[in-house]
Amino acid sequence: MGVDLRQVVAGVLTLTMFVMLGNMIKREHFDSLHEKLPGEDQDAQFESSRLIEQDGLVRLARRSKGPWIRDGELLKPCWTKTALDEVEQSKGFVTFSLTNGPEYHVSQIADAVVVARYLGATLVVPDIRGSNPGDKWNFEDIYDAEKFVKSLDGVVKVAKELPSDISIRNLAVVKVPNRVTEDHIVENVEPVFKEKNHIRLATYFPTVNMRKTAQKSTIDTVACMAMFGTLELQSEVSEVVDSMIERLRTLSRKSDGKFIAVDLRVEILENKNCHGSGASGRKSCYNAQEIALFLRKVGFDKDTTIYVTQSRWDDTLDVLKDIFPKTHTKVRKLFILVYSHSAS
Repeated sequence: MGVDLRQVVAGVLTLTMFVMLGNMIKREHFDSLHEKLPGEDQDAQFESSRLIEQDGLVRLARRSKGPWIRDGELLKPCWTKTALDEVEQSKGFVTFSLTNGPEYHVSQIADAVVVARYLGATLVVPDIRGSNPGDKWNFEDIYDAEKFVKSLDGVVKVAKELPSDISIRNLAVVKVPNRVTEDHIVENVEPVFKEKNHIRLATYFPTVNMRKTAQKSTIDTVACMAMFGTLELQSEVSEVVDSMIERLRTLSRKSDGKFIAVDLRVEILENKNCHGSGASGRKSCYNAQEIALFLRKVGFDKDTTIYVTQSRWDDTLDVLKDIFPKTHTKVRKLFILVYSHSAS
């Protein structure tokens, strides 16, 4: 069964947005801007762009091209292998699958690496499962398997497949929440692993998890390395992504080829975890209107190109397109390059 390159592109564009968001948080853009938003009648400075507050919105001066990150500013590595202690190796194996689409893969890999390292187990290179029954691909269909194995050298032992004498059907399935903690591993995973010796992980995403710890731990370092240092697209997929990005850049001439990717899927907004603000008083999910108003508030003008990971157009996205007319989903005019590439 062939790989759906459209889903791959959508996921990669979302990951690109995550990196951009990480850069913004890293330089405390939101904190510095927040002090200017609650109604002060003065100009706000944002990444050397002149922003003028008016009617509750931060508007860009005409000479500004938007609050974009400066070229050449990259994230610094959040890990160092030399800081990792040796872990006693067991004879057990940890298996898992990549599911829910490419935008979730980095999180699933991070959790699996954290669990396998804590248990001293051998991590098996995952397969990839689609949303429909029977949708299954090999890891190397999309990602560079050699790069994956090499990147984890000195962090966790990796095997390309289970030994022939171990049946995947006999593995104990253990559910772990995204951004799994050491306490959760000790209480819920380790006892099963000690009893069965081999386990299969199933990561679930209960809600947006932005947990903070008072001090950076080894688990955080390992998770960061696994999330940002292990996955690399196969060249064929990478070429499609590059073509897709060039298409979006062509549509974004007025912003020097820059665009925004938004991971917005209507079906998730219907999840009960998206209703209410929780104990912290903060919302877990944001709809199209709230996202549009946020982007306008921080200074993006109406000519900004928006790519939404929603697979089809939904009426609830109309408000986003009203504010940002250049809003696109996985429609044919954007994916003509993907179709032509996969057909060749």
